Amino acid sequence: MQWSRFLRHSALPHWWSQRQFPPAAQQAITAAIAASETRHRGELRFVVEGGLPIADLWHGRSPRQRALELFAQLGVWDTQDNSGVLIYVQLVDRRVEIVADRGIDARLGESFWQSVCRDMETAFAHGDFLRGALAAIETIGGELARHYPPLGDNPNELPDEPLLL
Repeated sequence: MQWSRFLRHSALPHWWSQRQFPPAAQQAITAAIAASETRHRGELRFVVEGGLPIADLWHGRSPRQRALELFAQLGVWDTQDNSGVLIYVQLVDRRVEIVADRGIDARLGESFWQSVCRDMETAFAHGDFLRGALAAIETIGGELARHYPPLGDNPNELPDEPLLL
């Protein structure tokens, strides 16, 4: 375990993530996800975490490993069309990870997801958290609409509200 990383994560108060994503930003993200999901059969889940849990730090887990864990815990993998996408923002390590279900991942590939992550990280580095989040939702939504257009009944399988941990 890296002690400097441990201290950075454990010293951060829970409310810090709310500072980067205040209620108005959360509402805008919710609205963007809801609007996006009317254009496709995919499901988006947006999660923000300030510091990693102590157990994850102790075991040296990366933001990617945490994103994979949340992808499973939140049931993003369990969508009807295998088209769930988790956007995970880890604030202390300043990382964005996107985990996509096998259906959409096979169609878009790792380079697409990495590009969206890096664009978000660039916006976040300039302090523009909402713009970065909304641009990612729009970009991902456009690809989901291309590969998973709505067909009749289009149930909302996952919550649209961001989850702040």
